[in-house]
Amino acid sequence: MAEAHQAVAFQFTVTPDGIDLQLGRDALRHLYLSGLIACRKRLITLKSSVLSGVYPASPSTWFAVVAVTLGSLYGKVDVSLGLITKISSLLPAKSVLTPVSRTVVSAVIFSSGVWVSGILLYRQVLRMLLSYHGWMFEPHGKRSLKTKLWAGCMKVMARRQPMLYSFQMSLPRLPVPRLEDTIDRYLQSVHSLMDEEKFNNMKTLAYDFQKDLGRKLQKYLHLKSWWATNYVSDWWEEYIYLRGRGPIMVNSNYYAMDFLTVCPTTNQAARAGNAIHAMLLYRRKLERGLIPPVMALGIVPMCSYQMERMFNTTRIPGVETDTLQHLVESRHVCVYHKGRFYRLCLYDDRTLLSPRQLQTQIQQILDDPSPPQPGEEKLAALTAGDRWFDKSFSLIVFSNGKLGLNAEHSWADAPIVGHLWEFMLATDCFELGYTEKGNCKGDSGLSLSPPYRLQWDIPAKCREVIERSYFTAKTLADDVDFNCLRFTDFGKGLIKKCRSSPDAFLQISLQLAHYRDKGHFCLTYEASMTRLFREGRTETVRACTKESCDFVRAMEDPNETKEKRLALYRAAAERHQLMYRLAMTGKGIDRHLFCLYLVSKYLGTESPFLQQVLSEPWRLSTSQTPQQQLKMFDLEEFPDHISAGGGFGPVADDGYGVSYIFAGENVITLHISSKFSSPETNSHRFGQRICQSMRDLAELLSVPPRGER
Repeated sequence: MAEAHQAVAFQFTVTPDGIDLQLGRDALRHLYLSGLIACRKRLITLKSSVLSGVYPASPSTWFAVVAVTLGSLYGKVDVSLGLITKISSLLPAKSVLTPVSRTVVSAVIFSSGVWVSGILLYRQVLRMLLSYHGWMFEPHGKRSLKTKLWAGCMKVMARRQPMLYSFQMSLPRLPVPRLEDTIDRYLQSVHSLMDEEKFNNMKTLAYDFQKDLGRKLQKYLHLKSWWATNYVSDWWEEYIYLRGRGPIMVNSNYYAMDFLTVCPTTNQAARAGNAIHAMLLYRRKLERGLIPPVMALGIVPMCSYQMERMFNTTRIPGVETDTLQHLVESRHVCVYHKGRFYRLCLYDDRTLLSPRQLQTQIQQILDDPSPPQPGEEKLAALTAGDRWFDKSFSLIVFSNGKLGLNAEHSWADAPIVGHLWEFMLATDCFELGYTEKGNCKGDSGLSLSPPYRLQWDIPAKCREVIERSYFTAKTLADDVDFNCLRFTDFGKGLIKKCRSSPDAFLQISLQLAHYRDKGHFCLTYEASMTRLFREGRTETVRACTKESCDFVRAMEDPNETKEKRLALYRAAAERHQLMYRLAMTGKGIDRHLFCLYLVSKYLGTESPFLQQVLSEPWRLSTSQTPQQQLKMFDLEEFPDHISAGGGFGPVADDGYGVSYIFAGENVITLHISSKFSSPETNSHRFGQRICQSMRDLAELLSVPPRGER
């Protein structure tokens, strides 16, 4: 019925006089509504951009400045010190405007200039304040006078409630690190991973590069940093993500999981209805800039530019490089169920469908008995082979009501999607809710047209390509050795009581576990962020350091004393925190070397040093999942409503991918991935080694497990 209704809405015939176009009333109505909504969205976006662009001022402050200026002229006090008179003399059309009108126009121009100048001055002062990072390198609870004064100034500067993009123009640019510093830090990071002969060779390559080619490449990077918003991010997006020609499922994409122990309903359609509606509420807030920016310490804003492409974004495949297409508006979602595709409209005219209406629509899809069309069942595999993974993210709703999410990586990093995910889960449970029978609340919306079943004409040759792509994707997926475990002996609460950083504690535990698992150390990648800078994305923390290696060897030496082990642990933890802080403040190693390598390729020069650096495999890739970016509910009051976090696949074929989340104060959830095809790895074995390593560190730091306290 719906297909027939759509078919008669638009008709055309070719006649001797040309094309006879006939539009049905419904088609005209939809065209009108689409244009109206697009225009309305542009106005909302414009309003949001204006309000963010003039922060901390507002249109009302402009009126106030104009009123004060005009009032002073009425009282015969020239606050402009003669500038209004000067502007009046320069105005054209003297025969048109009366002297009074010219004075008023001049006063408005002067007031606008003062108002804009105040905004620009504010941005410059705030940018200078945000360029100070000394607060990151001071011990917790021991702030210097300089930092206290800085914090006071920041509180004054950001006292007005900001919109999502209010601070974007005030964020400092990512600085290009000194070449000498990067080379020295790199050599320190690999010293413990190489024998003496190999390290000496690498040191020779590094210093030769530093003295000659490196200086030339560094000048080009400085030049780029002067005109580009961020000297790394555009190259990182293009060459690391969009130019990748292999499958990005498992190799690049990442995932998020539902609540760890709670499932608010087992009704699949109801959970989908609430989740989709909550995400659309988030999109509405995002478009209007009503989501406050993430603030470190509550006063330092993080860059928000990655959030712009969260919705309405598709990765378009290309021969050599893909592109990202971002649309102004999207009024439907694509639903896949049992090999069939449906277009699910999200609006009834201009009104967003309620959760219960969405549940009814989705239930109709679940109840549809029709089989897939020829070639349709595995059609989605086209995006999972050597091509691309097209949507910015995909929501998965399981038959038991559990949720999952798969995100494409090029447009944003995991904390950005995590922000949406936290909002959706909290809104689902604490705002929308369900009836006693597990259904969404509200009217069922039975009068709505059913979802539109997509029609396909897939040629035989295309089906062969689909089968090959499906085989590639299935082979890749079947090779993933995945282990998600919950560690409940203790959590970050007790780790912090031992005067240790939870992240450093876990990273050192990973080094100990990996050494016990493989008998040697390896290059370790820990993801950090550079969102303290405009358009910042990520940086690498090289978590395997000389200090951590010394500590691991001491732990494995039965003759070593506890006091020596404890001292070595403190040194390793301090070194790790220093490396993390350097990465966050734009003094990391790997993005700098990556950009130097790209410049060398653009110039057609070869660098043995850079080739060696970028060919080194990351056999242990790690990341911490952020928790409670949004304070939408109290975890102490609802301890069961903790997220399981998310994870990613291994970077190296013979390596591990480890994601972890400190879920509340007493639980650590680990996501461990490797490949069955590697005889060296086993995710469940490695998981047990990590847990034992954490217990051993707890014993060393005198933190008894929960059962022994």
